[in-house]
Amino acid sequence: MNDFQQFIAGILLWAEGLAAIIGLFYYNQIKKEQWRFFMFYLMFIFICEALGKWANFIYFPKALFYNYFVMPVQFIFFYWLFAAKSLKRPKLFYILSILYLITFIISELYFSKRKIVFSFNYTFGCLLLMLLVAMEYYKQVNSTDILNFSRNRMFYISLGITISYIGTLPFFALYDQLYTYQGLWNIYFDYFLIANVVMYLLFASSFIWGRRSS
Repeated sequence: MNDFQQFIAGILLWAEGLAAIIGLFYYNQIKKEQWRFFMFYLMFIFICEALGKWANFIYFPKALFYNYFVMPVQFIFFYWLFAAKSLKRPKLFYILSILYLITFIISELYFSKRKIVFSFNYTFGCLLLMLLVAMEYYKQVNSTDILNFSRNRMFYISLGITISYIGTLPFFALYDQLYTYQGLWNIYFDYFLIANVVMYLLFASSFIWGRRSS
C-alpha cells in the first residue's frame, strides 16, 4: 500500500473501533433487541481487524483467516439481520446461508486457492446481500413510516452496505484482472478503504439516530 492507503487503513481501523464503542455505549437501550447482536458483531470485526493488523500469523496465512472465517461471519450475519430479523423471513436466511456456504465447495473444486481474495465466494455473497438490501429498501419505501426513515437503524445499515459491499463488488469480482493495471487497481482500492470508513461511520450513526426497532 502507498502512504495514502496506509493512512486510510489506519482510519478504517479506528472507525471500526468507534462503531463498536458507540454500540457498547447504547447497550442498555438495545440489550433486549436484536441490535445487541449488531453491537457484538462490530466488536468481533474490530478484534479481527486488530488481529489482522498486529497479530503474527505463524501457522497459517492471513488470507485464510479472512477468507474462511471473517468474511463468512460477515455475510451470514447480514443475511440473518436482513432476512430473519428485518424482513421476517427466517427461511430465506437459511436458504441464502446454505447457498453461500456451497460456494466454498465450488471454490475448492474449481478455483485456485493461491489468492488473496476468493473472488467467487465474495461475488456470490455480495449478490445475495444485494438482493436483501434491495428488498429492505423496497420495504422501507413502502412503509407507512417512510417520513421517519432517519430513525430507522436499517436505513443506515443498508446505506453503508450499499456504499461498501455493493460499491466494491466489481473490485473484488475482478480483483486478479484489475491487479495487472496498477493505476486502476489503486483507484478502486482507495475507494474500497474510504467506502469502508463511511460504512462504519454509518453503522455508528445507526445507534445514535436510529431509535426504533425494525
